[in-house]
Amino acid sequence: MSFELIKKVNEAQKKASVVDARSGDTVRVHQKIKEGAKERIQIFEGVVIRTDRKDSHTSRITVRKIASGVGVEKGFMIHSPLVEKIEIVRRAKVRRNYLSFLRNRSGKSARLTAVNFDREGVNAIAEPTIEQQIAEAPVAEEIVAEDMPAVTETADKAA
Repeated sequence: MSFELIKKVNEAQKKASVVDARSGDTVRVHQKIKEGAKERIQIFEGVVIRTDRKDSHTSRITVRKIASGVGVEKGFMIHSPLVEKIEIVRRAKVRRNYLSFLRNRSGKSARLTAVNFDREGVNAIAEPTIEQQIAEAPVAEEIVAEDMPAVTETADKAA
């Protein structure tokens, strides 16, 4: 398999547009939860303590919150189909990417300095137009079509 083919598949897995969540942001992550035949959306709100591989299809954020006096951390793949949306609630001034020091702090010492930002502007995600959706759809078909001649040639040789 060529690198270009892998690159096309990876790009096809990405969502068209996602929110730019940074370390120090307080976010609400809307995640699909499947329970048997039912499906619901669960909201996890907390502080982003880590961001990984921002431009990749495997980009992820780690969100931390305090629930019943216990720290809970959860990692979310940003481009996962289970993550419905990410909404930024607060933005804070931080000087590092990985805020592991927040694990050892509680109460006032765990607070981050808030920064004014345009909440509506940051959370506004441009919905892909019909033209963009149509343009993205054949990508998967092209990938399959490129590999199909190799499969049919081997089937013809075997017969």
